[in-house]
Amino acid sequence: MHRKSAYFLFLAVLCLLVIGIVMLFSTSAFARDSHGDVYFFVKRQAAWFGIGLAICITAALVDYHFWQRTWWIWFSVALVTLAFCFVPHLGMRINGSRRWVGIGPFTFQPSEIAKIAAVFFLAFWFSRYEKTSNHPVRGFAIPLAVIAVLLALIITEVDLGTTVLIGAASFVVMFVAGTNPMLLGLLSLTGVGGILLVATQMSERMARLAAFVDPQRFKQDAGLQQMQALIAWGSGGMEGLGLGNGRQKMLYLPYAHTDFIFPMIGEELGLRISLLVVFLFVVIIVCGIMIALHAKDRFGLLAGCGIVALLGLQAAVNIGVTTSLLPNKGLPLPFISYGGSNLVACLFGVGVLLNIYRQAVLEPRNQTQKTMQARITPRI
Repeated sequence: MHRKSAYFLFLAVLCLLVIGIVMLFSTSAFARDSHGDVYFFVKRQAAWFGIGLAICITAALVDYHFWQRTWWIWFSVALVTLAFCFVPHLGMRINGSRRWVGIGPFTFQPSEIAKIAAVFFLAFWFSRYEKTSNHPVRGFAIPLAVIAVLLALIITEVDLGTTVLIGAASFVVMFVAGTNPMLLGLLSLTGVGGILLVATQMSERMARLAAFVDPQRFKQDAGLQQMQALIAWGSGGMEGLGLGNGRQKMLYLPYAHTDFIFPMIGEELGLRISLLVVFLFVVIIVCGIMIALHAKDRFGLLAGCGIVALLGLQAAVNIGVTTSLLPNKGLPLPFISYGGSNLVACLFGVGVLLNIYRQAVLEPRNQTQKTMQARITPRI
């Protein structure tokens, strides 16, 4: 099964990308900011897909130990670009958050770089200090303090969803690395309490929590998206209304082409395709874990687990939000939702996983062939 894991991973990602392009073609024409071109978002997503595919192929070919040696570069880039979010004329304030950096027509989210940088740093740290992973200072306090620098900048942007995602992925990497479970449990309780405390100080986030508790009461404002999403699920049923026949995308469901594209899949393509999407993410998680577990060294194991955690948790949160199981977090659905920087980051992660697989499976085989050839070659 392990030797086929990379093929299943690639096939699952390809299927999600195809579903994403098809649904974006169906939903984006009705977006409020379509700029007068019904294909505006499809064209931009196709361009980002080309960039992401090139980066994915590059990451699959480059030895993943390169990221281990240069983790500090990417961490520094993440810090600088996150700081750009607060610089006038560079940082963009949209819907009360400063998550984007814009240079002319080019915009991206620096937090996507921060996700990968956090995983690379933790994988490097716990590979270097493997024997002290259970130590309260080297195995907990120091790596947590470094990650906290990234999280402080992201939460200041008013991006609680990405803050929680990076924190949860960091928890997974630290757990796999062997950090003291008691300290991790304390960290979890502190983190949840801290996020709730911050949310209570922000009227918009507090409204989202209230809408999650009582969606019927807030169905016209804070709970509008999730109520309309539930209507989309109910309208689609098992078979769906048919591709292109969805009604919620017609300005009833805000951001139907980005964060809430999953209910549109349910409305137009039905429950069966929606469950297929969930199954494809399960395939990615299982195959990614198998690749990480068979990595040839500790860095590959931890980096692979971190990337799988980022992809799996982001998908789980988006699906939970769009089915009213979680409060609205504003996280896109990987490989499907519109969003260039997120698509590129996800494809880069897939590329790293493929290289971990290549290093563990293909290179040892080549090394064995070279050894056998050396044995049968007569010495002069």
